[in-house]
Amino acid sequence: MTGINVDAESRPFWDGIAEGELRLQRCRDCARAVFYPRVFCPHCFGGRLDWFTATGAGTVYSYTVAHRAPGEFAGQVPFVVALVDLDEGVRMLTRILGAGPGDVRIDARVRLDVARLGDAEDSPELPCFRVVEAA
Repeated sequence: MTGINVDAESRPFWDGIAEGELRLQRCRDCARAVFYPRVFCPHCFGGRLDWFTATGAGTVYSYTVAHRAPGEFAGQVPFVVALVDLDEGVRMLTRILGAGPGDVRIDARVRLDVARLGDAEDSPELPCFRVVEAA
């Protein structure tokens, strides 16, 4: 995977993305979901984290519209970048696909859509989202 550092902790996450699903960790000690992949729970510092497949559904917490972008993303502007609160209780920074600057609202429901954002053939697939229900 070009441009992404895949290590032992994040391998299950990226394997899930390659299969079109979002995999998160859950702590066996405090039962809270964890994102981004790590060795210890950031909530209770427990070291017993298991992987599970998330629903891929969430809500837009906040967003911004990018009107300038570097390199291979310059031709994609304007695009929407959002903080999404997943139903499992974690927050992700992500791209919103298929939506123009006026199409996204705070509290809009979104669903996972794995996409290759770069133009290069070896660009990695990334977890993105699409609006499925406006707020």
